[in-house]
Amino acid sequence: MSDWTLDGKTVLITGATGGIGLAAAVALARQGAQLVLVGRNQARGLDAISEIRRRAGSDRAEFLRADFASLAEVRRLALAFVAEERPLHVLINNAGTMNTSRRLTVDGFEEMFAVNHLAHFLLTRLLLPRLQECAPARIVHVASNAHAFCKGMRWHDLSHERGFSAFPAYGHSKLANILFSGELARRLRGSGVTSNALHPGAVASGIGTNNGVAGRVVPLLLKPFFRSPAKGAETAVYLASAAEVAGVTGKYFLDSKPVDPKPWALDTNAAGRLWVTSEKLLGNLLQP
Repeated sequence: MSDWTLDGKTVLITGATGGIGLAAAVALARQGAQLVLVGRNQARGLDAISEIRRRAGSDRAEFLRADFASLAEVRRLALAFVAEERPLHVLINNAGTMNTSRRLTVDGFEEMFAVNHLAHFLLTRLLLPRLQECAPARIVHVASNAHAFCKGMRWHDLSHERGFSAFPAYGHSKLANILFSGELARRLRGSGVTSNALHPGAVASGIGTNNGVAGRVVPLLLKPFFRSPAKGAETAVYLASAAEVAGVTGKYFLDSKPVDPKPWALDTNAAGRLWVTSEKLLGNLLQP
């Protein structure tokens, strides 16, 4: 059994000002982690720090602002963190968006693919040397069983220019999360850095509430059938903190147990192609 403990370790969580991210932050703060919370809204970030202090009795949390719809902001965040020469032991890629209509980012990518996948690919790659220096370390990707809404990557149309449909497009970005996690695990094998993905369950979080009245009303109607953010965060917390998963890598988890995703999420050829494609799309942004 590993002697892994979070006490004194640094954990960076994206999308940490609400929902699963904040719930995970509270739970990890209770275990003594030094938290770096990432979000796009400064006021909500300061509220999250207050919430962690109130609920976990911890003052070891700080907020860094970055809008993941801008790859330049993601790069700025990563390079600023690296420049401070601080340790990093756990990276939780949690930030996500769900849109009911097609939107493009400032970089010209479909927003769900950009925020949910490309931004985290960029962040992870830029922070990877620090994680490797601090090994043993862990990377946790909050994916989703929504990857069942599509049957594979749309190589011919990653930005859904030809026929946008909300759920398949969201599932497409979540499939990318699982493929990326698996490819990362293969490339990092033996390095002391693990990479695992998870399905948090259907969670009553803030995702999708940026889609007008329907986007706000529908989640309220469905809320009684959803998990709480705290319940949804349990598997992410488990993968970040449990001693028994030390060395476990390349798996997909639900309710803190490894499960099989859809076959197309296990396609190693697609995972390798996504890695190379993502590098091409990001270009010079990947330079340290």
